[in-house]
Amino acid sequence: MLPAVGHFACVAPGFDAAAGVVEAALALVQALVQAYQRLGDQLAAGGSGQRCQHRPKRRLRPGRTAAYDAPHLTPRSARMPITRTVQQLHDLTGRTALVTGGSRGLGFQMAQALGEAGARLLISARKADELTHAVVRLREQGISADWVVADAGDEAGALALADAAMAQLGHVDILVNNAGTTWGAPAEDHPTAAWDKVMDLNVRGLFLLSREIAKRSMIPRAYGRIVNTASIAALGGSMEMQAAAYHASKGAVASLTRALACEWGRHDITVNAILPGVFPSRMAKHLASGDTGARIAAALPLRRLGDDEGLKGAVLLFASDAGKHITGQLLAVDGGASAVVG
Repeated sequence: MLPAVGHFACVAPGFDAAAGVVEAALALVQALVQAYQRLGDQLAAGGSGQRCQHRPKRRLRPGRTAAYDAPHLTPRSARMPITRTVQQLHDLTGRTALVTGGSRGLGFQMAQALGEAGARLLISARKADELTHAVVRLREQGISADWVVADAGDEAGALALADAAMAQLGHVDILVNNAGTTWGAPAEDHPTAAWDKVMDLNVRGLFLLSREIAKRSMIPRAYGRIVNTASIAALGGSMEMQAAAYHASKGAVASLTRALACEWGRHDITVNAILPGVFPSRMAKHLASGDTGARIAAALPLRRLGDDEGLKGAVLLFASDAGKHITGQLLAVDGGASAVVG
C-alpha cells in the first residue's frame, strides 16, 4: 500500500491524475500477485484446479512411434538426424579400390586394410608373380581381389592401367597411388636419367592416373577418394640417405595432393597424402635393418620403426566416409620423426 498517495493529493491537488494512475497500477499488481498465489497452490496440490478428463490412448499407425506422430512432444535430441556408427563410417562394403604398387610392402598393407573393410580390390605392379602371390594371400582372407600388370611410369602405361581398372571394376571409388621408386646418389653425381626415372613414376605417373580415374569415374559419379603415398622425405632433407630426386618427387606429390584437393572438392572427391617414415620394405631395407635401423628407431619419440599394420588406420580414414570432411591433408605416419626439432 502507498498511504503517501493520499498525502500528495492533499498537499498538491495538481497531482490528482498521477495519483489515480498509481492507484490503478497498484491494483493491477495486487491482482497479479493473487493470481500467481492461486496458481502456486494449484500446482502444489498436483492439479490445475480443473477436473481432469481421461483421454483414451491414441492408437499408432504401423511403423510409427509416438515421437513421430507428435514431434512437438519429442525431446530435441530425439528429433536430430540419425548418424552412422563409427563402424558404419569405416565400412567399405560395395566400394571399389585400385591400389598401385599393391603387391608388397606398404601398398600390400594398404590394399589389405581396404579389403578387410569390405572393398573390392584391383592391385597393380610390374611383376606378375608378386601380384599373383599377393592376391592369393588376400583371397585367403576372404577379400575380393584381382590384379593387373602395369608400369605407370609412362603415359601409355598409366592410360592402360586406367582402361583395365574401368574394365574390371566398372568404376573406381578409391584410388591409392602408391607405386614409386628411388635412386641413391650424392646430388652432385646424380645421373640425369635416374632423376627422370624417379620423377616420371613418382609424380608424372601419379598425376596421369589420377587425372584419368577422376575424369572417367569419379567426376561423373560425383564421388571419389584419392590417397597418395608421399613420404616424410617431402618435409626436408636427410643425413642418412642421399636421394635428391626422391625428396623432390615426394615434395611434388605433397603439393599436387593439395592442388587436386582444391580443384576436385566440388565433385565430392577428397585427395589426401600419407607421409610414411621408415617402414620395413624393399625400398627402405638399407634404412630399416641392422645398426642403421636401430639408430633411427632410437631417435624416434616412439622408439620403433613402422610395421605391417602401421598404415592401415590412416588409409582407411582417408578412403572411407569417416574422413569425408578431410581433404588436402598430409598425414605423417613416422613414429614422431617429423615432430622432432632437436
